[in-house]
This record gives sequence, C-alpha cells and structure tokens, in this order.
Amino acid sequence: MEKFTRVPNGYNPSEVNQFLDQVINQVGVIIKESKAKDDKIRELESRLAETEKMRDKLSQYQRMEQTLTKAIYMAQKTADQMRTMAYQERDTILEEAKNNANRIVNESLLKAEKTKDEADMLRRNVNIFKRRIRNIVEAQIEVIDELDKVEL
Repeated sequence: MEKFTRVPNGYNPSEVNQFLDQVINQVGVIIKESKAKDDKIRELESRLAETEKMRDKLSQYQRMEQTLTKAIYMAQKTADQMRTMAYQERDTILEEAKNNANRIVNESLLKAEKTKDEADMLRRNVNIFKRRIRNIVEAQIEVIDELDKVEL
C-alpha cells in the first residue's frame, strides 16, 4: 500500500498524482495485454478458418488421405482448446483488472474523503485556536486598561 507524506492541509498532491499515474499505467498495461490476447484469438480463429478450408479440400481425397484427415482433426481440436483457453484467460485477466481498478478507485476515494475530513477538522481547530487567542488577547487588553485606570 502506498504511503504519502503529509503536508499542510493533507497529503502531498504530487505524490498522490504520481500514485494515480502509476495506477493508470498499470491498468493500461493490463488493457494492452488483453488486446494482445484478442489479437491472438483472432489469429487463431483465422488459422482455424484456413484449416477448415483445407479440410474441405482434403475430404475429396478422404479414402486415400485418411491419416491426413486425422491430423487435421487433431489440429482443429488443439486450436479449439487453445481458443477456449485464450478466452478463459482473457476473461480472467479482464475480471482481475476490473476488480483491481475498482479496488484502487475505492481506496483512492476513501483516502480522499479521509483527507478532506482531516482538513475540515484542522480548519475547525485553527478557528477554535484563533478564538481562544483572541479571547486571551482581549482579556489582556482589559487588564492593561484596568492598570491604566489605577494611579500610582
């Protein structure tokens, strides 16, 4: 968990902004990885389509090419498994990215709210302190005025 240094009126804004930039960069990396997985899936689907075209051509020679047909079937099955795994992995990565992003946003909102509450409390304390100082100074002025009235 990121720690921020305190400055007057809350946390250091540049550190908070830097942390948010890091979060944005991490989410961007996850999105890029997801897009790369999608590209890989499209490539595999394209390969699968090409394999199916080849299977149509080879079906004409099925009696003579029985061994080749079995190999294509295995390639298709492997491609399907790879596509399924890629979809599952993509979904898992997206879900994790969403959960992480939501968690980070929620944590940031909670920290911002806490910082605002602390700043409000600090303002109230400063106002109370000012009133007390003002009362003390006014009391001292009254004492001085009373001393001026006394003749020595």
